[in-house]
Amino acid sequence: MSAEFSFLDLFLQASLLVQSVILILLGFSVACWTMIFQRSKVLREARLQLETFEDKFWSGSDLNKLYGEVSTRNHIFGIESLFVAGFKEFARLRKSNINSPSEIVDGTHRAMRVALSREVDSLETNLTFMATVGSISPYIGLFGTVWGIMNSFIAIGAQENATLASVAPGIAEALIATAMGLFAAIPAVMAFNRFSHNVEKLENSYGNFMEEFSSILQRQTANEQQKQS
Repeated sequence: MSAEFSFLDLFLQASLLVQSVILILLGFSVACWTMIFQRSKVLREARLQLETFEDKFWSGSDLNKLYGEVSTRNHIFGIESLFVAGFKEFARLRKSNINSPSEIVDGTHRAMRVALSREVDSLETNLTFMATVGSISPYIGLFGTVWGIMNSFIAIGAQENATLASVAPGIAEALIATAMGLFAAIPAVMAFNRFSHNVEKLENSYGNFMEEFSSILQRQTANEQQKQS
């Protein structure tokens, strides 16, 4: 009999509670792997977009032209959201006859800060669930194991001549729950740590862009006022 059929037999012979624990952990595992693939794709696209946009931004492109190109897209995310939010607010404040460059830059910076918060929240989607699964799955599996072993000892007490062969299946059934708990928890913890690190790196890059973009707009505003005076 293969290990797969042995595992299935042990699962079918387990108590209803242990079966429920295993199914819950299996559901956690499937959900986490689905989220892992989704988050990997999202973060990879965000990193690629960051590199592409920064190359275009620092190539000396006209900001008005770049804003017109980016703002007309149907889906704006990542660093492009920060740029569009900042430049839009900058244009609005400049038309409102505010003479102080610092006030214009502060308003622009606040708009980009709001956009940054939204982008980080979007990048962190499902990370809390992964952290939760990584934290509680071993304990859920341990609960199933304790319950299964307790039933095995009860069965031993009910037998006059208990042998290892008679109690081994019950103990094996119980240990499956622990194995499933680790199977669900380990990938979830590893993915959470990796994605959290990647999100932090993106957030730092976005923050650096905000400061640099604000400095550019401040110099541009100051130069325009000097020409007018």
